[in-house]
Amino acid sequence: MSARKLVAALAGCAAATGMLAATSGADNGIDGLPQGSEPVTLDPADFTTTIDNQYWPMSPGSRWVYRETDTTGARRDVTITVTDETRTIANGITARVVHDVVTEAGAVVEVTDDWYAQDDDGNIWYLGEATAEYDNGQVVSRDGSFEAGVDGAQAGVAMPADPRPGTSYRQEYYAGHAEDNAAVVTVGEEQVEVPYGFFDTGVLMTRDLVPLEPRVQELKFYVRGVGPVLSVHTDGAGGRAELVQYTRGK
Repeated sequence: MSARKLVAALAGCAAATGMLAATSGADNGIDGLPQGSEPVTLDPADFTTTIDNQYWPMSPGSRWVYRETDTTGARRDVTITVTDETRTIANGITARVVHDVVTEAGAVVEVTDDWYAQDDDGNIWYLGEATAEYDNGQVVSRDGSFEAGVDGAQAGVAMPADPRPGTSYRQEYYAGHAEDNAAVVTVGEEQVEVPYGFFDTGVLMTRDLVPLEPRVQELKFYVRGVGPVLSVHTDGAGGRAELVQYTRGK
């Protein structure tokens, strides 16, 4: 899911990384958050396309623009827009469609529709994605696409209703294709500065891990009322994504 691929090295990240190793396997302390490959049975009646979780509100028309860079000098621009569209997922839940476009030097390199819904408790669930990678205007891969309820794929959680340090959860599960996990590291302890602004209150930090790529580790920073503002990959070329523009939807 493109939005969760966003996130940057701040002062204090090294200490936080050590803490994350200790919290990622902790008891999440919240009933109902899925772990690993465990199946979940979800009642469509418990879900809505009105997504107002304080750490990632997704009202139609909301738009985030990010700048992605890495230590090699590569740059990409990512625009994420919450649409008016909905989609009924194979597991019966009606989801909000969020449209992501990634460009490099003005050329489109990836387009994704992500599907989200919020349960009665306020947890945002991730129900799948239809993604396409482009080269010279032609689709060259749809790898990573999946839909909860199809071919054994399971829904995951994009943002808990009550994130607390030590909370862990599966973000998505499609065996061999999408198996991301996350853990909350800190709540209200971080400071973040990105082109969009400086934030020193209400910042949530998580760590994402990808079992299919054991060396991948990503730290993400969310701000109440805004959503994801910063991410950093501590692996490989150290990719960083920072929020440049944000428009609140209706």
